[in-house]
Amino acid sequence: MTVAQMAELRKQLKEVGGEYKVCKNTLVSLAAKDTPFELAKSYLSGPTGVAFGYEDPIAVAKKVLEFSTKNDKFAIKSGVIDGTLFDAAQIKEVAKLPARPILLGMLAGVMQAPAQKFAAALNATVAQLGYALEAVKNKKTA
Repeated sequence: MTVAQMAELRKQLKEVGGEYKVCKNTLVSLAAKDTPFELAKSYLSGPTGVAFGYEDPIAVAKKVLEFSTKNDKFAIKSGVIDGTLFDAAQIKEVAKLPARPILLGMLAGVMQAPAQKFAAALNATVAQLGYALEAVKNKKTA
């Protein structure tokens, strides 16, 4: 990869709260020892770059995948997200997920739905009781 391409990747990752470093495999191996990142040790061969995501790992995975599709010399070997090792195909699947705020919104909607339906059912029951009482009152006055 050229320096300009590397700078472009770093710029894209910085926009989503990430960082990219080219590292020696032995240093990555030593740094990852006794951490969740030790799982990726088997992928440390040849030139290796490490993308770090500090805020949203899915956004970083999307940017790295997007960059790899545009550049033939750049390939994804593996990734570790929340202590789980993913190979290149799995990283592509993770990158298809919506962003974190959207996922949280979807979760909140799913959690809110039963309570909302329960409240609507209670309201309907109270409304029906009110209509029945009103009908009885009208019948007695007539």
